[in-house]
Amino acid sequence: MEQAGPAAPGTTLGAPLTVYVDDWRQRAVIRDREDRWSHLLADDPDELHALADRLGIPRRGFQRHRRSPVLNHYDLPEFLRQRAIELGAVPVTWREMGRLTREWRRAGVPPERPDPP
Repeated sequence: MEQAGPAAPGTTLGAPLTVYVDDWRQRAVIRDREDRWSHLLADDPDELHALADRLGIPRRGFQRHRRSPVLNHYDLPEFLRQRAIELGAVPVTWREMGRLTREWRRAGVPPERPDPP
């Protein structure tokens, strides 16, 4: 994976690396873990799953969004957020993430291929 830094304001976030982590940091309890949670998204589901695997996040943590496949994501606890960035995820604000997902929807990003049975 090629390393890319955060995008400059006003530029398209289409960096060579397609995995992004936002700065949402919502306090919540998920599976008995109280933490601050962000979102890990990508325009390429294979890259998203590959990074989640490298972070040790089980596939059951993948969340399919009911309205749009571009919103499919993993919730990321705070302690893994920095590790994801070290592994090449592009840090963006939650507003930039919203803009990115709108761009993906307009571009007609295809839905994720279903897992084989």
